[in-house]
Amino acid sequence: MGFKMERDAMLPPYSAAGPVPPPPRWRRRRPARLTRAFKFLGLACLGFIVYAQWRQISTPSQNHQRNPALLSVDKLQADLKTCAKLHKKPRDPVGLGRERNARYVDGHKSTLIKNATVWVGEPAKGTSAEDAWAGKGYSWINADVYIEYGLIKKVEKDISLKSLASDTLVWDAKGRQLTTGIIDMHSHAGVDSLPELVGNDDTNEMSADITPYVRSIDGLQPQDHQIQVIKSGGVTTSLVLPGSGNNIGGEAYPIKHAVGKSDGRVEISVADMLADPDRNWRYMKMACGENAKRVYGKVGEHGPVSRLGESWEFRRAFETAAKLNQAQDDWCARAEATGIEGMDSYLPQDLKWESLGAALRGQVHINAHCYTIPDLEAFVDHTNEFNFSIRAFHHAHQTYLVPEILKRAWGPTPPASALFADNMWYKAEAYIGSEYAGKTLWEAGLTPIYVSDNPVLNAQHVVFEAAKAFGYGLPYPIALASVTTAPAERLGLGERLGKIKPGFDADIVVWDSDPLSVGAAPVQVWIDGTAQFDDPVELEKPIKGPIDPKTAFEMPAEEPTEAADVVFTGVTTSYLSSLGSAEDESTRNLTVAISKGKIVCVGTCHSELATTTKRVHLTNGYLTKPFTAFGSLIGLNAIDAEDSTDNGQSTSQFSRGVDGLHLGTKKLRYAQRYGVTRAISAPKFTSAGTHFGTSVGFRTWGHDHALEDGAVFSEDVAVHYTLQEDAAKSGSEGSFSGAVGALRRKLLKAVSEEAAAAANETTDAFAEEAYLRKVVRGELPLAITVHSADGIAAALKLKKQVEKAGKSKLTVLIIGGAESHLVADELAVAHVGVVLSPLQSYRASWDQRRALTGAPLTNGTAVDALVSAGVVVAIGLEEDWLVRDMGLLAGIAYRNGEGRLSEREALDLVGGNVYKMLALDSKDKTEKKGMEEEEQDFLVFEGSPLEIGGKIRAVGGRGKVDLFV
Repeated sequence: MGFKMERDAMLPPYSAAGPVPPPPRWRRRRPARLTRAFKFLGLACLGFIVYAQWRQISTPSQNHQRNPALLSVDKLQADLKTCAKLHKKPRDPVGLGRERNARYVDGHKSTLIKNATVWVGEPAKGTSAEDAWAGKGYSWINADVYIEYGLIKKVEKDISLKSLASDTLVWDAKGRQLTTGIIDMHSHAGVDSLPELVGNDDTNEMSADITPYVRSIDGLQPQDHQIQVIKSGGVTTSLVLPGSGNNIGGEAYPIKHAVGKSDGRVEISVADMLADPDRNWRYMKMACGENAKRVYGKVGEHGPVSRLGESWEFRRAFETAAKLNQAQDDWCARAEATGIEGMDSYLPQDLKWESLGAALRGQVHINAHCYTIPDLEAFVDHTNEFNFSIRAFHHAHQTYLVPEILKRAWGPTPPASALFADNMWYKAEAYIGSEYAGKTLWEAGLTPIYVSDNPVLNAQHVVFEAAKAFGYGLPYPIALASVTTAPAERLGLGERLGKIKPGFDADIVVWDSDPLSVGAAPVQVWIDGTAQFDDPVELEKPIKGPIDPKTAFEMPAEEPTEAADVVFTGVTTSYLSSLGSAEDESTRNLTVAISKGKIVCVGTCHSELATTTKRVHLTNGYLTKPFTAFGSLIGLNAIDAEDSTDNGQSTSQFSRGVDGLHLGTKKLRYAQRYGVTRAISAPKFTSAGTHFGTSVGFRTWGHDHALEDGAVFSEDVAVHYTLQEDAAKSGSEGSFSGAVGALRRKLLKAVSEEAAAAANETTDAFAEEAYLRKVVRGELPLAITVHSADGIAAALKLKKQVEKAGKSKLTVLIIGGAESHLVADELAVAHVGVVLSPLQSYRASWDQRRALTGAPLTNGTAVDALVSAGVVVAIGLEEDWLVRDMGLLAGIAYRNGEGRLSEREALDLVGGNVYKMLALDSKDKTEKKGMEEEEQDFLVFEGSPLEIGGKIRAVGGRGKVDLFV
């Protein structure tokens, strides 16, 4: 308590109520000298107390718990230790030298894989860095691979069993090709679980645009069946990222696809799935471009609603984290200089910004979803403003246009580009892209990586993306590295994953064919040294050596050149029915002469060779019918997500595809470039892949608008309805049963009207009722979009009911058909064809949950079951970008069909079978003429159209030939 002096009295610092009492008598009588002595004594005591306190603070005892600021010394000491962590940058963990994998489960036996053709994943010793980058020095080797304690211990030829433990498991690869496990650097498996359900979707945390503090591990579901499906494609490691709905989505985690005791693990646990249980590195997902401003921003309420706003959100977030880092650095410097005893505050920490601060310190590998040049350039600017590096730009469609911008990014190495091979056009920022992007980036000294964005693409087939990249000119070693060593390095795990070398984690795949060939599937997969499939389905394929990893590649012409007369030599195979069969010797080593756009000679063609000046020599040339795209929206839109470029959707207004047809789009130009010369498209119901109205049959090339002669070969091909469960429930009926019932009533009404007097004929020839009367008369096919076996069964029952009420057989086909294998026999009996869309369902929706995903999990897929049952099958164009891949999809069905299909029959899956099930050959003279013209159209390929690397060289018909040479 403080006092102040007033003369000889000591008064309190405030006036007490009432009169002040006089001093005590003993003090009045004390001599003045004695009073001063007491004063000095008091001051001395006070000084001693102050000195003692100072000494106690300056030399505290070991057990002292609080300093003058009342801060916990224990907490201050912990903060000081945190300072050391803040300034420690992780290093890539090294595998060589370990005795056991941290993921190894005690008790698992060692394994020897004998007689394998091994892709080590790196060039031979002595190969220069320049040659290695060029793809030189790589080769397949014959070797055995020995796995012990979850590690690859030996990669040698003829490893002796005598040198190994007596209980070692031995597996004979029989000369098949062996690689490391495939690594998918961009996946949402487990957080965007399949089949898609609202309750299972944990892809994005949409409470704010900037959410660096959330973590994908907290929503990852180990029991997502897609994890097992993905593994069946040889993918053993995936980086599971938050979604791209906000600009900073949160932390990501690399996982291995082994879950629970059935996969050799101890428990069903997300932590048990971590590819690096030591968590050497952390990972973060960011995104720029359309998604955040379209999904998150809301005008007048919160941003961002533009790319301008997005850059501000990024910069503000980085600045906030940078300020926190600076405050931490200042505190740590002061604490290290003076000791924690002099600190009057704790280390500044904020859990909300901790992960982003760590990212700016270089402790977190940043991956950014960015498509366009302004997105890329702005983000590169951010890296230089705030001094952080980026591991990869994802999606990255336009990176191939601006390699120098990428090279300006802050950090020791420029970012990689995590791409799709040819998936584009689905929104504005995906409209500009190139299938040759990987090749272009590699030539510019940048790293291409191929990913799935699962479930955007089925990650089961990530290796197919790399295979297509090889077909688009990326050298074989670089293409295989793009899904093995390159993503491993970008994950900071390049010394543990991605190669078949001693000391590396034992993720191994043995393939039934070259991994970069069409339809390649694993025979067995090992994760941490444990085989993942107890009884895998192995397709009956001949065991062949690796495909030719030729590096020479000729870029096709940007635009075709038109020719009237041309001669092709070196044609080895013709699949034009009027010109012989591939099984006949007469179809080998042919010359094909074309005059005025028509084939005039197939054989030796001496006279044509003598008179035609334009000659093209082919290596392994193929002559085939053109492809037909069925079931997509091609021709009815240009950019899927843009309303202004799209025909639109309707759940109530029946319409005709021909009325919304728009020719001359980029999609149609690419369709021709890849052999899709015809398309049949119907208006959509609620979303892409659903249908309502009549489909239009049109040519994809050679016409600027629908009025030109020959542009449309059938104004009304079929009448389309959607019974796909999620779409049907969103219609006016509000339920699946209501949608089935409504369609039944419409058809039965058409039957009754047909039976009534002609006076009841509708006056509107283009009304829904008029088309339905054609359906019940058997004049127009009825195409029903539906995936589930129950929905297909309902459609078959409906067909039978309507036929019983009427006089004619209905021509019905199914579009979708993911579960059609369950009713294959019933479809065959009812003579109902199926357009599989997609060819290989991955159970994306609830009504696809019983789809067959193929070997090694299932014995065949839907196409195999349907063909075996005698059902007419075609491959639909599920999404428009697949126009490039139709020949390859047919190739997958052929390669994995175990002899069910010949090459000709496989090509009919993307051509002739559509017309068979639509029964167009029974239509009027105009459409018969269209069919005859279709017979005259042709394609010329160099290499098989069913194989990777097959390239179209000519598209011919209607009096002209477009050459791509």
